[in-house]
Amino acid sequence: MTAALLTLADSRLPAGGHTHSGGVEQAIAAGVVHDPATLSAFLRRRLHTSGAVAAGLAAAACGADPTTLVRLDQEADARTPSPALRAASRQQGRGLVRVGRRAWPSPAWDDLPERPHHALALGVAAHAGGLLPRDAAAAAAYLSVSGPATAAQRLLAMDPLAVAALTARLAAEIDAVAAVDGVPAAADPLLDLLAEVHAARKDRFFAS
Repeated sequence: MTAALLTLADSRLPAGGHTHSGGVEQAIAAGVVHDPATLSAFLRRRLHTSGAVAAGLAAAACGADPTTLVRLDQEADARTPSPALRAASRQQGRGLVRVGRRAWPSPAWDDLPERPHHALALGVAAHAGGLLPRDAAAAAAYLSVSGPATAAQRLLAMDPLAVAALTARLAAEIDAVAAVDGVPAAADPLLDLLAEVHAARKDRFFAS
């Protein structure tokens, strides 16, 4: 089961996550992120807002019935005010369903609504891989910081060791976010605004 969790959290999983920056591309353009210290602050901010929501949704989706999955998909919409972020989440969800069906064949995939949010697909993938809700939450929380960290490293030509170190230092907070019961309603207007500005750009490197 540990191998399934590592696979889910691996950036090399061909689910399309590498094409998304988690908002960090626009944060860099806006001057919010420009060095390891500001990247760390951005990652922590994202972890405790959208990361916490994703972790709660992924845990709730792990082993859920079709009716519950539909409700959770609606809750994900309600907790994602930005149309650009909703679109990005569903795009990544579709990519994960595509690879998940082949990696972990299970009837559970058919229970998902069409074009589900990424967190829901992650929860179903965890269930199909024999993992527990807490594992799904841990993967979602980790991915909420690892993707943006990697994107920032590429965009700013940052020292890979420095980025790896600051991501590792978030381990305790990632675990704490994954341990929260229920689906929080945490939000961050800055992340929503960055996403909408980014979506309107014609010169972006990442889809979100």
